[in-house]
Amino acid sequence: MSSESWPPPLKEWVAKCLGQMTDTNRTEAQAELRQVIADAFVNKTLWTTDWAGVQLQSIPILSLLPKPSPSMNILNNLKRKINDGAATSNKKTKKISLAKTGASNALDPNDLAALNRRAARFQREHEIERQKGLQSIGHAHHHFSNSHFTSRTDSPFDADEPEANSNVPNWDRFTIVGTSQETFKDYLRLTSASISINEPKPEQIRPYSVLQETLNQLKKRWREKANYSWICSQFKSLRQDLTVQRIKNEFTVAVYEIHARMALEVGDMVEYNQCQAMLRNLYELGIPGKVEEFTAYRILMLLHGRNRSGQLTDRQKTDPAVRHALDVQRALAMGNYHSLFDLYLNAPNMGAYIMDHFIDRERIRALMVMTKSYRTLSLSFIQNELAFETPATAREFLSEHRAGTFQNPNSPDSEKIVDCKPAAAPLAQIFEEKYRKVQIKGAV
Repeated sequence: MSSESWPPPLKEWVAKCLGQMTDTNRTEAQAELRQVIADAFVNKTLWTTDWAGVQLQSIPILSLLPKPSPSMNILNNLKRKINDGAATSNKKTKKISLAKTGASNALDPNDLAALNRRAARFQREHEIERQKGLQSIGHAHHHFSNSHFTSRTDSPFDADEPEANSNVPNWDRFTIVGTSQETFKDYLRLTSASISINEPKPEQIRPYSVLQETLNQLKKRWREKANYSWICSQFKSLRQDLTVQRIKNEFTVAVYEIHARMALEVGDMVEYNQCQAMLRNLYELGIPGKVEEFTAYRILMLLHGRNRSGQLTDRQKTDPAVRHALDVQRALAMGNYHSLFDLYLNAPNMGAYIMDHFIDRERIRALMVMTKSYRTLSLSFIQNELAFETPATAREFLSEHRAGTFQNPNSPDSEKIVDCKPAAAPLAQIFEEKYRKVQIKGAV
């Protein structure tokens, strides 16, 4: 994470702190400043902290008050010199009179002009020092990004990096407002090497109002069974235009949620995982959306990778979709395949689309238990118990996994009987070869 992507209040606070540092406290204050930013990054509170109210202990509280103008600083210095008894000449006597009366308009016009010149020079020097300090903090923060910041918690949720692929540049470098009126626009695939040459231009980017119409049209096209490849390209382009313009609101959340559902429907897990990662980021910023629905999807996806589900809030635990996902987790942990396949048939929202990715694995595991427990099993029982649509699909599944050992192979599917003993060994071998190591497309 670069300092360019910090929230504006944080940037203002850093600039203010740098301006309040002195030669005596600079080293300690900068160290404390870096630590505060590092802690906020790890705790994911960069965007939620009231930075204006944060006070560094290494900077005296008086220095957090509004600083007097350079002219007033000079006047105060004059007063201190007067009080020290350093004034002996007529000119210094005049300044003593000025200090005692406190009349700012008692200064000679020539003295005022000199003070203004010194104030301007002071301001320029202060700005130069501030910029140097910002660069120092930027380098220090980069160091944290490569060391301290990378030691995240062990929650599987923390592995997400929204839009983390080589074709998604760091759009924080470019904040523009689009002017294009095109409803549809193909995804612009840029690489980091070409960014300096091919920067996005306002006439290539659609403004917020056009993007809203784009989403409406894309939803309509999807209902009309438009080609997913085209729909996906349009959604990625829509997301790109939102990112370039730094638009993060409920509309942004809706775009990613809708694209994620479409990706689930067609089994595009790469795009789904990118949407899911960005949604988590947007939800953490406090932007409303279908948080519980996508939390349930996340749990199910983690179960696909045989991972734990992470921490949930009380509200999430009471949501039906989340409860369903947790019931799936419990059924898997206990090896309760009867309950698991009942949950598969009754999954809310689009949970069944995610379960599709690991349901065959669990069918093999269930068959391994069943063939060790029974001598024979009817094909119709296997169909109903393991949630196959028809006896034919159950038969095909068994044959594909070298378990189609029927006592009466020439009988109709509704009457076929599976001989369990010769089927047990091939099923165990298939499980080891095909399902022991799970490969998940995209970053969960």
